[in-house]
Amino acid sequence: MKRPLFRRCGHAPGALAPEDQAVVDQFREMLAALRSPQPWTPGSAQDIAVRVGPFIERAHPRPGDDHGPDMIAVALVHPDTPQAGAYLHGRQLGYTNRGWLRCNTTSIVGFWQPGYTMLTHAAADLPLPDDTGMAPAHYALYIEARKRDDSLDGFTLLRLGPYTQTRHAQHDHDRITAALDGRETTLVPGHRVSVRFGPFDVSDHPLFADPYEADAVALLDAAVAGASA
Repeated sequence: MKRPLFRRCGHAPGALAPEDQAVVDQFREMLAALRSPQPWTPGSAQDIAVRVGPFIERAHPRPGDDHGPDMIAVALVHPDTPQAGAYLHGRQLGYTNRGWLRCNTTSIVGFWQPGYTMLTHAAADLPLPDDTGMAPAHYALYIEARKRDDSLDGFTLLRLGPYTQTRHAQHDHDRITAALDGRETTLVPGHRVSVRFGPFDVSDHPLFADPYEADAVALLDAAVAGASA
C-alpha cells in the first residue's frame, strides 16, 4: 500500500511556504555577507559588524572617535535598529545598557550588512554576555588654551583620561576649575585656559595622561610650565 504524500495545503509540489522561503532567503543573505564582507575604513561613520565571541553584532561608531587605526569607540545596537520593536527587545537582551565600548579594529568584520542578523545574540534570543571583550570607552577632561580675541585658535594643554567613574572626572574637573580661578587669562600669555568634559578618544590613547597615576592639578601645572617654556 502506497503512503500518501503530505504537502502544505495551497502550495504546488516542491514549492516552499512563504515563511520557509523567508528563512532560506535570510540564510543565503548571511552566506553572501560572510563570503563578501564590505571592508571597513576608518572615519566612515557607518554601522559595522564586530565579533563578540562566536557571534557577530551590529555596532555604531562614536562620531569623531572612529578613525582608528587600532582602537575605536562603538555602541552595540540591536540588529533591527531602528525598527519599533528593536529598542524593547534590545533592552531585554542588554544592548541598551552597555554605553560606549573600546573596540579593537581587529575584531571588525566589515560594514554592517543585514545578512549578519542571523548571527547575532538577538536572533538567537540570547542576552549579550557580561564580557563582550570590549572595555568601556569612558569620558575625559580637556584643558585648553584659547586665544582671547574671540577666535577659535588655540591648543590643548592637557588631556586626562580615561576616567572609569563619572564622579572621579567631576572631582578633577572641580579641582582644576578651582585651581584656574583668577588665573585663566594669566597662565598662558594671550590665551584663556579652561577645562571641559569630552569623550575619551580611544584611538588617541597615547596623548592622554592617566588621572589615576598622578594628581590632576600637578599635571596641569606641569603642562602650563611646558607651554610657557
